[in-house]
Amino acid sequence: MPSITVVNREGEERSVEADIGLSVMEVIRDNGFDELLALCGGCCSCATCHVFVDEGFKGKLPEMSEDEDDLLDSSDHRKDNSRLSCQIPVSAELDGMRVQIAPED
Repeated sequence: MPSITVVNREGEERSVEADIGLSVMEVIRDNGFDELLALCGGCCSCATCHVFVDEGFKGKLPEMSEDEDDLLDSSDHRKDNSRLSCQIPVSAELDGMRVQIAPED
């Protein structure tokens, strides 16, 4: 089972076990990180699950869809390593990935 390190908005880090097949958003939410709102429930229709992904893992993620790109454009905090965590399926190759929850817009 892959392990993902989540950094909350206060800068506190915690490693959590991630079931393969879930989205990173589901893993974060199910492990008690309340500041990740995920209002749309993973339908890629909001940007409340915005995270920053460690640079070393960007190439291991699925390509960003046009919808995800448009939603991230609505964030004042978008960076080169921004992704919507609902659009990142957990896989074995994400073991050790570190994500930081983006500031709230």
